[in-house]
Amino acid sequence: MNTTTLLLFSVVALVAIATPGPTVLLALANGSRYGVRRSVPGMLGAVVSDFVLVGAVALGLGALLAASEFWFSVLKWAGAAYLAWLGIRLLRSRGGFEIPAESAGAQHGSRAIFMKSFLVAVTNPKGYLFCSALLPQFIDPAAAQAPQYLAISLVFAGIDFSVMFGYAFVGARAIRLLKASATRWIDRACGGALLALAGSLAFYRRANS
Repeated sequence: MNTTTLLLFSVVALVAIATPGPTVLLALANGSRYGVRRSVPGMLGAVVSDFVLVGAVALGLGALLAASEFWFSVLKWAGAAYLAWLGIRLLRSRGGFEIPAESAGAQHGSRAIFMKSFLVAVTNPKGYLFCSALLPQFIDPAAAQAPQYLAISLVFAGIDFSVMFGYAFVGARAIRLLKASATRWIDRACGGALLALAGSLAFYRRANS
């Protein structure tokens, strides 16, 4: 994989990641509620999911989901249910800026933030299908596959982290420029968007189904 191909992939990945989706909405909500630093575990959850997605494509899972209605449906409904649950939680939020204490509870909170972003991304079948359609176009079949997928994973994860950081920063700045009660409206907006995404995922169909 040459530098030009990697740069082209970076541009495509940036556009795809920056487009508002479940993980960036969570980053925005986390930033408004916890601040940027406390939102980092969620960003790392999204990054880990990137490696899972790219690895799954390299191993052929994307092709399996494209071919199997059963496994596609299992992942789709699991993802839709989880998004809906998160959306309802945000809609019911009372708002307020929260800074978890430096304690075992804070560590548990960090793990929860990490797992939310990770599970949202890893249970979304659209991600697997998108990556399985996109990534092979940037892979040179005549060269070793593993180093190319590793390079793509690192670039994809780096861009994803940067975008998540940007959304969290916007959320954190917005809450400081407005007032703490505005968190409630950010949570509700993100919650409504997550419910809409859950609905769209529930009705999502494979291209060949």
